[in-house]
Amino acid sequence: MKAAAELVVAIIDDHAMVRAGVRTELQGRVREVVEADGVESGIALVRTAKPDVVLLDIHMPDGGGVAVLQACQSELARTAFLALSVSDAAADVIAAVRAGARGYVTKHISGTDLVNAIDRVANGDAVFSPRLAGFVLDAFVGAAAEEDEELDRLSPRETEVMRLLARGYTYKEIASELFLSIKTIETHASAVLRKLQLSNRRELTKWANKRHIG
Repeated sequence: MKAAAELVVAIIDDHAMVRAGVRTELQGRVREVVEADGVESGIALVRTAKPDVVLLDIHMPDGGGVAVLQACQSELARTAFLALSVSDAAADVIAAVRAGARGYVTKHISGTDLVNAIDRVANGDAVFSPRLAGFVLDAFVGAAAEEDEELDRLSPRETEVMRLLARGYTYKEIASELFLSIKTIETHASAVLRKLQLSNRRELTKWANKRHIG
């Protein structure tokens, strides 16, 4: 576990005054603060600075915080993203969490509470401003029911094939794993895509990752 004082924190926000204010609050309480003023520069910052935690504004030009999260999927394992937004709309909270944010707090948060939230997400916790947690719970209870319904469309064998496809296995590797012919795997793969209403393996992988299936 890392203490807050050991963390490198990135601020991605298109408002200079917000970045300055957050930087002031964090000064001396975290190891280093780096910043970016938009989506493109934010993505580059995450990839080069490799921060422990990213404080991410949701509403920015060019897709906002969700666009940053979508571009940084490979970085999610080592970097925690915490949405820091003026918006407390349910749709914004849910979109951020589904894209990979580990928490969501509003800009009304105090400096002390923000440092605490940074420390917690860096160490694996999920953190939400009090009234926002209910949005997430409601959304994911509904999503779980929807996920079950979608998976129920697949036969047990199709489910096995779907999971291996989502992990990046080739048809040949899946055939070897399941002791089936490549032609049979191709047939199952086509059925999976058709039943889930997906166009290709890339969409399937994204579908599975969003549902933590694999």
